[in-house]
Amino acid sequence: MKKSLLAAALFGAFAMSAHAQSSVTLYGLIDTGLVYTNNQFGHSNWQMVSSSTQNTVFGLKGSEDLGGGLHAVFKLEQGFLLNNGAQAFSGDGFGSQAWVGLQSDPYGTLTFGRQFDVMNDLVGPLTAEFNTSGGSMAAHPFENDNLAANSVVINNSVKYASPTYRGVTFETMYSFSNKAGDFGNNRSYGFGVSYAQGPVNLAAGYLQLNNAGNGAGAVTSGDASANFIAQRQRIWSLGGNYTFGPATVGLVWSHAQIDNASGVFSFGTGSYLGSGDTSAGSLGGSLRLDNYEVNAKYALTPALSVSGAYTYTHGAYNGSSPGWNTAMLQTDYSISKRTDFYLEGVYQNVHGAPADSVLSHAMINTLSPSATNTQVAVTVGMRHAF
Repeated sequence: MKKSLLAAALFGAFAMSAHAQSSVTLYGLIDTGLVYTNNQFGHSNWQMVSSSTQNTVFGLKGSEDLGGGLHAVFKLEQGFLLNNGAQAFSGDGFGSQAWVGLQSDPYGTLTFGRQFDVMNDLVGPLTAEFNTSGGSMAAHPFENDNLAANSVVINNSVKYASPTYRGVTFETMYSFSNKAGDFGNNRSYGFGVSYAQGPVNLAAGYLQLNNAGNGAGAVTSGDASANFIAQRQRIWSLGGNYTFGPATVGLVWSHAQIDNASGVFSFGTGSYLGSGDTSAGSLGGSLRLDNYEVNAKYALTPALSVSGAYTYTHGAYNGSSPGWNTAMLQTDYSISKRTDFYLEGVYQNVHGAPADSVLSHAMINTLSPSATNTQVAVTVGMRHAF
């Protein structure tokens, strides 16, 4: 009897010890609201939408202490549309994120799987389009620089993130095509660095996609991960913000060089083809886009804030010089730490693009394109995190 009691006590102690060294968390974010758009395919529209500002997701994340400052870590996350329950990334069980890896306190973190790119990790948080104070609708045209809140997810990726040293963090990644005899077809790689100390936050990065959307590989069009179908897409970005009291102001520049492009998407909704078709919009040749963003946020009270952003995008396409003006204004009120309500307006105008081309129609991200060169959208929504 005594031996049985001793064995039970030892087993219980071991179980509690193992439990204390491991953790698994269920988490999520729900973003839903009503949007009015003045022009979609030539008509005004009222619609219920999901993820106007932040991705609606649920997921599991966990960590196990392996001893000596080493941890096994993982994350499985699925994006979905609240209004109809559909998957945000069609056909993917965990389309938003699916990775596992090792985290070392002194040496950094190495992860493997379907992940966000390193430039999105470090430069994205400095933009209005990444944060709740703007979000997806405020993204740069066609989300050409992958800086919005986790819109492009990359398969077959190996990512390394350094520990933070005197405010500096470095990340790099490589994503395999997984194609025998075609190693360079639909692969990706990049790097980023950030500095955060006191009120100052700076970051820069580079990302390259080779043959994105070309069948299976690093970035696919089948699950709406690819924004462009092109031979090569190269993105440089640089940004910074400064916080003083209740205010934060930021500047971001990015350059997207898209070579031998054949199609363009925007968050999987497609582009205007002139007949109401929402499949991929046609492109031919190369496209260059420079985005210049200024953003600001001011906390009127701990619960109430206002924010705004303006981006001018200068393009070069087949001898033309299209330009986009995108402006956003938002007010947000938090009723608790996990629940808030927002009112946001976005305006976009495009000029100088070839007539009746896919680039000549304004298209606020997450929405169907306008029949003209101007589009205005106003959304009122609710977010809840758990």
